[in-house]
Amino acid sequence: MPAIRPISDLRNRAREIARVCHTSNRPVFITRNGESDLVVMSQAHYNRLVARLELYQRLEEAEHQVRRGRKTLGHQEVMRKLRAKLG
Repeated sequence: MPAIRPISDLRNRAREIARVCHTSNRPVFITRNGESDLVVMSQAHYNRLVARLELYQRLEEAEHQVRRGRKTLGHQEVMRKLRAKLG
């Protein structure tokens, strides 16, 4: 169940909101006049979201390159190259 708080809690209960973000590892949704307005989350949670988005972007770019005919490596070839680099 998502945590939903009124915007007044940002001022009056900021520490509690921070604790919820850190302990539940989930964002807190802030409302203004009964409407969704903001999302508050821990820095760690934000960093994971950004990393996931960057990964999705890289995967999309790779898929685009494959569709355009770029040569790809098979699993065995990739593993061989990784092992060679790791030594």
